[in-house]
Amino acid sequence: MDRPLEFSGTLQSLAIMAALVVIVIGMRYCSYIVNLLLISLILTILTLPAMDMLRKRGLPDLAAMGVISAAAAVVTIIGVVITVSSLETLLHDLPTYQADLQMRLADLTAIFLDIGIDTAAFAPTSFHLADVVTFIEPYAIGLGNALMYLFFILITTMFAVLEIPHISERLKRGLVREPKTFVGIERMSRLMMDFVIVRTEVNLIHGVLFGLSLWLMGIHSAVLWGLLTFILAFIPYIGLIIAALPAIFFAWLQYGLWGVAAVVGIVVVLNAVVENPIYAKIASRRFEMPPMVVILSLIIWGWILGLPGMIFAVPITLLLIILIQCSDELRWINDLLGVSGIFGERACKNRPE
Repeated sequence: MDRPLEFSGTLQSLAIMAALVVIVIGMRYCSYIVNLLLISLILTILTLPAMDMLRKRGLPDLAAMGVISAAAAVVTIIGVVITVSSLETLLHDLPTYQADLQMRLADLTAIFLDIGIDTAAFAPTSFHLADVVTFIEPYAIGLGNALMYLFFILITTMFAVLEIPHISERLKRGLVREPKTFVGIERMSRLMMDFVIVRTEVNLIHGVLFGLSLWLMGIHSAVLWGLLTFILAFIPYIGLIIAALPAIFFAWLQYGLWGVAAVVGIVVVLNAVVENPIYAKIASRRFEMPPMVVILSLIIWGWILGLPGMIFAVPITLLLIILIQCSDELRWINDLLGVSGIFGERACKNRPE
């Protein structure tokens, strides 16, 4: 009697693994739609607190959604205008940047020659910024596609925000015989919302301070680099480094190595002040995950969903961790990964008494 049960259990495990492989492949091939839904989910989580506040002030749902949509449209338009104008300025001033680049490379070549390093293969005239633009251009999203993408995200987010209260009521009615399961789902939702809101607040602080510091230094397109920092700071460990590279490059073009040292110093100070004390204080160290789990999530979700997968790797992983915590059979996975401490107490207490 035991062998058939073990065989059945093995088949069940293999079926689950096969289903996971199919899901991963499907997500990879449908990454456009998955990213759209994922971004809509994140925006829905960020919108819910404002929606609740407007409801408490007596506004009906449609009016509250109209106010939030108008505010979101203004922010989006401002972001698009800043990005487009900054890129146009960069392209317009490309000859000036090319001249600065030749000068800086000539200085570096002289330094290398003084210390006996052969620079024949790295002549200053062999580097052209226009080649970088030509390389990046095919990967840029067209304006029409970007606007269509934003439209679908906006529509999906609006309907999701309006539908969430009804979904909550349906869950409450459907799980009336299992109140502990509903409590676990509510706790799961709050944890996910807390993380997204906290991370967004910290990124906003970081992006504003970094952009302001660069603007005070006179770095080209400082506002654009601050906006890039706000977006890429969602990527743990490497996001802030990637966001700082363009600012470091333009600081080198404008001010030489002293400019590079100044920008690197700003990055270090902001990371020490914002990412450590402020983020730890706001988050109360509730969302810490082992570095190995974070790195693996970046690799896996980046491979499946591209750049959006890397940006939202931690929220997606946190969602999966919470779902695993809700299962008595799978909770050991969180213990093995060392992430069960995120919950403080068990996120889902659905065991029958």
